[in-house]
Amino acid sequence: MKKVMIIILLLSVLVLSVCANKQEEGKVRVLMKTSMGDIELELDKTIAPNTVDNFVGLAMGTKEFTDPRTNEQTTRNYYDGLIFHRVIKDFMIQGGCPLGTGTGGPGYQFEDECYINGERKTGTIDDEETAYQIYVDLIVPHMQANGPEEANEEVMQIVQEIQQTNSGQPLYGREIAEIEEITGMGPVYDKTLAAEVAYGTICMANAGPGTNGSQFFIVTKSDRADWLNGRHTVFGKVTKGMDVVHKIENVEKAAGDRPTEEVKIISVRVI
Repeated sequence: MKKVMIIILLLSVLVLSVCANKQEEGKVRVLMKTSMGDIELELDKTIAPNTVDNFVGLAMGTKEFTDPRTNEQTTRNYYDGLIFHRVIKDFMIQGGCPLGTGTGGPGYQFEDECYINGERKTGTIDDEETAYQIYVDLIVPHMQANGPEEANEEVMQIVQEIQQTNSGQPLYGREIAEIEEITGMGPVYDKTLAAEVAYGTICMANAGPGTNGSQFFIVTKSDRADWLNGRHTVFGKVTKGMDVVHKIENVEKAAGDRPTEEVKIISVRVI
C-alpha cells in the first residue's frame, strides 16, 4: 500500500511539473541592466515569436546584423552600451538605436506581429473594414510581387471598387475567394489583436508597417494607448523595475525628447 501511495505522489509531482513547464512555455525572462537600475522583462513568444527571437538573438550576440558605423556584417551583444535616445513623460522610453539618434537599425527589417490569425474569411466584401483588409492582405502584396504595371484589369477594377467604399458604394458582391484567386495571394483570415499596447508593455518602434529592426519602447502611459494598437508589436512586459522605467522617463531632456545626460543600457541577458 505504501509503495502505491509513493508512486501516486511521484506521479502527482510529475504532472504538476509538466503543467508548470507548459504554463511557462513560450515565455523568456530577460534582465536589462541600465545606468539607472535593473529592469526585468517577460517576453512572450506565443504572441510575437519572430520579434522575441530577433530581440533575444541581438541581445545575446547570436544574430548577425550590419553595423551602421562600418557597414559590415557582425555579431555581438547588440544592446550593450546603447542609450535611451527618446523619453516622453507619461508615454514611453525608447532605445535600441545603434547610432543613438533614432535613425539606426540592424540593417534589415521584418514584419509586424500585431495580430493573430483566426478563421479563414469567406463570403463577400460588404463593409469598409473588410475591404481595407483585402487591400492590405491581397492587393498590396500582389502589386509588390508583380509591380503596378503588371496588374491586370481585374485587379485594377477591384482597387477602384475598394476606393469606392469611402463614399459608401457597394463592392458589387465580390467574393473574397475570387479576389484571392485573381491576385494569387491569401488566404485572408479574421484577425484579433495579439496584445494591447498598455502600461508596462515592451513594443517595437517602427517607421510604418513591416519596418521593425532593433528599436523598442517601454510604455509608461497609465491609461489606454489605443492609437498604437495594430501599429506596434507588443512582445512582452516589465515584471520588475517599473520604478527604474519611471526614473528614466523623468530625466531632464533636450530637443527631440533626448535626455541631456545619457541613460545607458549596460546589458540585456536572458535569465
